[in-house]
Amino acid sequence: MNDFDSIIKRMTVTHVGPEDYTGEDGLLYCGKCRTPKQFRMDAAPLEGRLLPCPCRCEQERIDRETTEQETRRHLQAVADLKRRGFTDPAMRGWTFANDNGKCPQMKHAHFYVEHWDTMLAENIGYLLWGGVGTGKSYFAGCIANALMEQEITVRMTNFALILNDLTASFEGRNEYISQLCRALLLIIDDFGMERGTEYGLEQVYNVIDSRYRSKKPLIVTTNIPLQDLQHPQNTAHARIYDRLLEMCAPIRFSGENFRKATAQDKLARLKNLMD
Repeated sequence: MNDFDSIIKRMTVTHVGPEDYTGEDGLLYCGKCRTPKQFRMDAAPLEGRLLPCPCRCEQERIDRETTEQETRRHLQAVADLKRRGFTDPAMRGWTFANDNGKCPQMKHAHFYVEHWDTMLAENIGYLLWGGVGTGKSYFAGCIANALMEQEITVRMTNFALILNDLTASFEGRNEYISQLCRALLLIIDDFGMERGTEYGLEQVYNVIDSRYRSKKPLIVTTNIPLQDLQHPQNTAHARIYDRLLEMCAPIRFSGENFRKATAQDKLARLKNLMD
């Protein structure tokens, strides 16, 4: 009983500031915002008791602190996702905000992010194909960054790194592939640039097939023409390409080579400086 009384006393204690006052209703009011710091309980077993409550300015302070704490938590969560999700820190700058507007396909990246719940539920990915330097990797990075900003797990890597990791840790191969598949979205950049050995192709298939069985979306960028993907020359490539085409909607990237244009622009600036 003494413990119960102690709890009741703590519940009914209200901090009184120097400017606070008691209103005509018997409640304590804040001297700054002139709103109640107490309320009268109308239910048993504390019926009639005066209990503390935040006044308007105190509630605003609490709300500000809560918002600040949530902002800090969110920023830390996003930073952790990007640190684990990207194999190259430069990818963190591949965002919609930094887009130069020269890639006509970028509307499909916005669409993917805006309809992410559907893409995830229906296991829909993209196969981004086209010439070198046409913006495929940046396009994929924009999707990755935008989703990570929503605290969605994304892993963006390439098969060259995957094969190196698998070779270095053969015993942990299954766990490594499982980790890739745990990400809600897996992005594999520069598909087709990895080694074309029998072992390499087998591991590529294992990763693609595991992702397929996980029923989670996959985005792939490649310089391989779509016609070659649709008509592979051997069985080893056929079973890989079939899986990709089943999981990913193809989007063609054509036109200006952005890397070449950037190089030419730097050369022009250098000539101007020299002149």
